[in-house]
Amino acid sequence: MEIFPAIDLLKGQVVRLERGDYERVTVYADDPLSIAETFTASGAHYLHCVDLDGARDGTMVNADCVRRLVRYSGMQVEIGGGIRTEETIREYLDCGVWRVILGTIAVRDPDFTARMLARYGEQIAIGVDIRDGVVAVSGWRETGNIRCEAFLDQLKAQGARGLIVTDISKDGMLSGTNRALYAQLLSDYPSFTITASGGVSSIDDVLALRSIGMYGAIIGKAYYEGKINLAEAVEVAK
Repeated sequence: MEIFPAIDLLKGQVVRLERGDYERVTVYADDPLSIAETFTASGAHYLHCVDLDGARDGTMVNADCVRRLVRYSGMQVEIGGGIRTEETIREYLDCGVWRVILGTIAVRDPDFTARMLARYGEQIAIGVDIRDGVVAVSGWRETGNIRCEAFLDQLKAQGARGLIVTDISKDGMLSGTNRALYAQLLSDYPSFTITASGGVSSIDDVLALRSIGMYGAIIGKAYYEGKINLAEAVEVAK
C-alpha cells in the first residue's frame, strides 16, 4: 500500500479544513515545498495535493505552487480541486503531474468524465467525497443528488480505475478512518484501486487499510498534529 501525505493549498499556504469547512481553517506552513521535502525525507514517494481555492471557485490560483512541487519535491504528485476542463487537465499533465483528480465535474458532467477517462486513462483519478451516503461537490459545500453506489456504478461503466474516497465526517477529526466503508467498497467494486482519505490518524489505521487491500492511504492532519510518524507509516504500509 502507498502512503500519500497531503498538502492542502489555500492562497499558497498549507492548511487543513475541519470537515471541509472553509471557516474552520488551520494554517500549518507558508512554504509548501518545505513541507514536501520533509515528506521525501520520511521515505514517501507520492504527494496528494488539493487546491482548495480551485475546489471552491473553479480557479487555478495555486497552479504555480503545484508546478514547484512537481519540479523540486522529487515526488509523484497528484492534484485535485477545481479541475473542470480538459485545458486544466492538460496544463497539469504537461508540467509533470502524475495524475489529475476529477471531483465535482465527474458528478455534474458524466459525458466529459467518460471522454477524459478514455483519453488519459490512469492519469485520471476520481475523487468520491461521501457525506451520509451521498456524493458531495464544490469543495464539500453542496450535496449532490446521487448516492455513492449509483455514482460508483457509473464510474465503473465509464472505465475508471483509481478512486480517492473520502468520508467527510472523518476528515480532519483525528478519530480514525472508516474501515468498514472501505472494506465494503473493495468487496463490491474489486476493479477499482481505492485510496482512503479522511481520518487516517494512527499506525493501526494504516495496518487495517493495508490488510483489507487498499491501494493507498492519505495522511493529512494526523501528520501535522504529530499524531502519526510518517516514516513509520510508510514502512508499515509496505
